[in-house]
Amino acid sequence: MEADKRRAAEAALALVRDVRFLGVGTGSTVRHFIEGLAGIQPHFEAAVASSEQTAALLRQAGIRVLDLNETGDVDLYVDGADAFDPHFRLIKGHGGALTREKILATASRRFVVMVDARKRFDCLVDSVAVPVEVLPFARSFTARKIVHLGGAPAWREHYLTDNGNQILDVLHLPLSDPASMEIQLKSIPGVVEVGLFAHRLPELILVAGESPTVERLERPAL
Repeated sequence: MEADKRRAAEAALALVRDVRFLGVGTGSTVRHFIEGLAGIQPHFEAAVASSEQTAALLRQAGIRVLDLNETGDVDLYVDGADAFDPHFRLIKGHGGALTREKILATASRRFVVMVDARKRFDCLVDSVAVPVEVLPFARSFTARKIVHLGGAPAWREHYLTDNGNQILDVLHLPLSDPASMEIQLKSIPGVVEVGLFAHRLPELILVAGESPTVERLERPAL
């Protein structure tokens, strides 16, 4: 699995050319990506990190890190995913950075995802839990509302996000229409962000699996 993640990250590194501001996600595949970034620093000016963990790794690699408030829009955002379907819809946030990840994805001109083939699912409903970041004050309230939507939320105990919030990992959500469910979850007072990425879709997904060649899935232009 680690070898596949490394190959996907190497394919993503090839896209970092003539980029001013590079958004960098969070997670195990991203760590491989950051290792390679140190060797191609002339191709970008600075990075914007989706988490404090990523910011620390970037600085350790000698890469300049800026805040999104300093950069404005980002030219390219590269991240992993916990699951994706044939329609380029994603589940993200198992690393706890879903809010900043979604902000960066939305603020980017191009969004690229790098994954190993185990993250591919025909339907998101058959994949993994959907993380939901919530205000601590409203955790129980939002959990009850999520149950009414058909989900089974579990509190990620003893964990706080970089924003000081808590996470509910939700199983069994009815995801026949992920875009609608994303809106329904975000409309619950107390929900900060949702790990469903059904509106801001990546333009490209790089998938490393059994084939020696990393598969390039390009989303058709609208």
